Amino acid sequence: MMEWVQTLPIVGGVAFLYLVILLRAGGTYALGRGARKAANRGKVAAWLESERVERASRIINKWGAPVVAFSFLTVGFQTAANAAAGLTGMSLKRYLPALAVGGFAWAVIYATVGLAAVALWLELFLHSPWAAVAALALVVVLIIYLVGHRRRTGHTIAPIGTGDEGENGEDASRSEMPASRP
Repeated sequence: MMEWVQTLPIVGGVAFLYLVILLRAGGTYALGRGARKAANRGKVAAWLESERVERASRIINKWGAPVVAFSFLTVGFQTAANAAAGLTGMSLKRYLPALAVGGFAWAVIYATVGLAAVALWLELFLHSPWAAVAALALVVVLIIYLVGHRRRTGHTIAPIGTGDEGENGEDASRSEMPASRP
């Protein structure tokens, strides 16, 4: 299927993958909601109505939408996040926008660099599993290093349009040249 998606025009590939993720993630959410309703009997119902679970549900309903949206940028966590949203009873009013935004980001990433990177890694794995694992480990170490370096140095770049850019759109606060005076 990956080869077929790669043969589509970029808009078609994004649209197809967007439909796939909406159905898959939305289905996972629906299964979670169904499991909650099915379990809403006897001792399980008493536990689901306990103060602790109610408080967790309120937190998920308040902060869960960003977690659901960002889960699409991870591998493996997205299914758990969508199921948890359903199990805790996150309202559709909060879930659907998170699904729409996160799913779209996922579709764009996979339609562009994601599928090509996965295909390349799988090809390497079939040729040399140890090299594939080493390459993956190297990428993880590099990401950890870069995130740690950014945190240690406090590097942040002001978004374009905030007024902190120079004439060429560069962040003026990070420019090495002194500002000219009129």
